[in-house]
Amino acid sequence: MADDQGTLVVANEVARLLFPRARVGTAMEDAVPTWLSAAHARHPVAHARLPAPAAQPSEAPPRPPVSGPVGDRTYEAHPTHRDDGSVMWWLVDDTDHRLAREALRMERERTAFLGQASNLLLSSLNLERCMDVTAQMAAEHLADAALVISPSRGRGLPIVSCLRGGMPASSRVTAHPEEVPGLAEALQGFPPVPSRWIDPATAPAWLVPEGFGSVGSIVITPLPGHGVPAGALVLLRRTGATGFTEGEEVFARLFAARAGAAMSAARLYAEQASISETLMRELLPPSLHQVSGVEYAGGYRPSKDHERIGGDFYDVHPAAEEGEPSLIVLGDVCGKGLEAAVMTGKIRNTLHALLPLADDHQRMLNLLNTALLTTHNARFATLVLASAVRRGSQVELRLTSAGHPAPLIVRADGRVEEAATQGTLVGALAEVSAVTVRATLAPGDACVLYTDGITEARGGPMGEAMFGDARLQRVLAECGGMPAEAVVERVQMLASQWLGAGGHDDMAVVVISAPRTNHLSAVDGHTRGRFTA
Repeated sequence: MADDQGTLVVANEVARLLFPRARVGTAMEDAVPTWLSAAHARHPVAHARLPAPAAQPSEAPPRPPVSGPVGDRTYEAHPTHRDDGSVMWWLVDDTDHRLAREALRMERERTAFLGQASNLLLSSLNLERCMDVTAQMAAEHLADAALVISPSRGRGLPIVSCLRGGMPASSRVTAHPEEVPGLAEALQGFPPVPSRWIDPATAPAWLVPEGFGSVGSIVITPLPGHGVPAGALVLLRRTGATGFTEGEEVFARLFAARAGAAMSAARLYAEQASISETLMRELLPPSLHQVSGVEYAGGYRPSKDHERIGGDFYDVHPAAEEGEPSLIVLGDVCGKGLEAAVMTGKIRNTLHALLPLADDHQRMLNLLNTALLTTHNARFATLVLASAVRRGSQVELRLTSAGHPAPLIVRADGRVEEAATQGTLVGALAEVSAVTVRATLAPGDACVLYTDGITEARGGPMGEAMFGDARLQRVLAECGGMPAEAVVERVQMLASQWLGAGGHDDMAVVVISAPRTNHLSAVDGHTRGRFTA
């Protein structure tokens, strides 16, 4: 207790043990810590006596407690006012509560940091981006500098380094991880080596970012991945800074676990994307052009605009020898999407293996049918095979349909004829029955192979009418004499306009045409150009 002049009036035994200089008559500022003497000086009743009415004692308004350190402990001082103007200070040991509050605050900050890290790391499936985010966040919140090191996949170690307040920088260093204690083990996914076992003075130059200065302490922890280590995280603090505590090392491992999972997912995504891209190139329809004097063009639109492949496919296999027919295949697998695309890949590969039998359409279809029936799938397909060879100015065709819409012959004058070929599905019955027909294309004529995704496309003014065979033939009648590529573009454009924004099946079209030829001849000593049919 101190009076209104700041002189100690009472100090009990516990107070004297806590403040050895606390004796009656001693000035407050000489006996207790500054935070407590300053609080007493600021107290209103410490400056003047408050006269109390005769009927009841005076009461000063309640004041909040003050707190501060005493040695390595923390105390709260609660004031009680007396009528004579003195203040009684009751001190309560608040150390445990303070430590609990600090621990709770730190835990909340760390939880928020880990949540932010997870959001940033998982917002991208790009490995380089994940490494940059990991290095930058670790440098800002865990150390003075951070390095993210990926396992070596060739020459040198891929490293991303970042100084606190700076931007991450990527490099590839030719170095041996064994030079740094615990780094080789971390890159292999083994538990981390405690920082006290790592001598900062032995850190090689490639481990210290440019402009960092002298290293005072190092933490190396693995970045665990999905079965395969994603790399290692290296944290650096400068000389003179507080070393890493055991709790900070544990927290660094928690952060590393999230970063490693994100990096591993990004690496897995990149590998799968590369594999998908490689496989996709084999499944995509080929780019068609003129082969041995016969003009080809093709167009394909999958059922989903975000997909690149589906159940419709086509191929042109040039003849092994000049003068022999080329084989054209257009097909439609039951279903759509990736599973149907995988089936188209099997059919295309099988037909490619059967090319030596390309002259015998029936045999090719039977062998393909047997191959599909012996595989574990419940899908069937429709096909149309066409053999095309240039004979003079004309193109001779052999056409075979196996459950597929019959090809349409478009004459140069606009007449449209349906090839009289038909047959059964492939992959559904024990045998395939098909009829092969012949046709001849004069210059300017074209043969159109298409899938039912075009004729069954629903749209129009009411949105439910099918494009239909009759409408397709009317469109083709307007394409007489047009180049193969122009016919494909015309059919695709009008079918898309008919659909509008509605859903549709896969759509594919292939056009085989006999191009017009331009010969030069001399007449009456003059050179004149003429088209010959």
